[in-house]
Amino acid sequence: MQSRPTTIWGLGPHGEIAAPPERLALREEDQHAARARRFTAAVVLHTTESDWSKQQLAGIVTTLGHYSAVVVDVIDCQFSIDAQVGALDRLIEVAPDAVISIPIGNTAVAEAHRKVSHAGIRLLLMDNAPVGLLPGTDYVTVVSADNFGLGQIAAKVLSDYTPPGGIVGVLAYGVDFFATNEREIAFRRWMDSERADVHLVRAEFADLDGVEGAISGILDSTPHLHGLFAVWDEPAIRALTTLRSKGLKVPITTIDLGNDAAIEMAKGGLIKGIGAQRPYDQGSAIAEATIMSLTGARPPSWVALPGLAVTAPNVIEAYQVIWHAPAPPALRRASRGR
Repeated sequence: MQSRPTTIWGLGPHGEIAAPPERLALREEDQHAARARRFTAAVVLHTTESDWSKQQLAGIVTTLGHYSAVVVDVIDCQFSIDAQVGALDRLIEVAPDAVISIPIGNTAVAEAHRKVSHAGIRLLLMDNAPVGLLPGTDYVTVVSADNFGLGQIAAKVLSDYTPPGGIVGVLAYGVDFFATNEREIAFRRWMDSERADVHLVRAEFADLDGVEGAISGILDSTPHLHGLFAVWDEPAIRALTTLRSKGLKVPITTIDLGNDAAIEMAKGGLIKGIGAQRPYDQGSAIAEATIMSLTGARPPSWVALPGLAVTAPNVIEAYQVIWHAPAPPALRRASRGR
């Protein structure tokens, strides 16, 4: 497996060409200055429950700690726009040196994020820049996976399981969010270009509790579904539970190598391929950008990390690369039993 691919297919939220994480390099004197000042930072997440979030947070906390920076708060917004707006307002009163946030939406959370940076707090964004916010003015940088490339990976793998003239469902996120939009756009463009014979049927969910209704809606209109693309792994797992309850064996591809998705794929289950982000490395990159900005340097406005194409044969080594840890026993057992 190529553990460090370099091609970035997507552009940033303002059309930027991606900078690699290697551009986030601190001079030795800035490292010493950061450790002496003991900066503070808060992290605002859409959820703290997903494997992606846990790994992203681990990368952030470990790397900030390397520079003696202290994480003073980690906020779980539970996918609620109101909760995120309220959290950002409270953080302005707390006044950490930096806020690292993954904006849940676009327009609805734009002003709350703008207020953070205008209060003199460094604002760094994961995956998404709300509408109207500009780098260098309203935020420092966006650090993300190459979500366009991830969508292409999912399309390529699913194509191998889709017969000529087949019908493929697209399980989309019903919130205007840059990262998931990019994945869906890339998936559709690849299919349009390489598999024009495939018919796509779309349904969306606004939160994870809506996944069952969305996939049931696809099945009601399309009883002979040949494949399914879900924009990340948690809805993919919920969708496969619904499919199994109906006695259906529909191949699935998705994004993110969470534990449940990895095990399902390793054992030869319904998940056939994953476009995997590197959440720990992305967390480490945004932490480096945070320290750069606090010591007077200016990071690139968009930093992106390439994803990995993961299928059953390479899932163990991919897990090690992405998680920075040995594959758990359940995953190793699933792989051996395939």
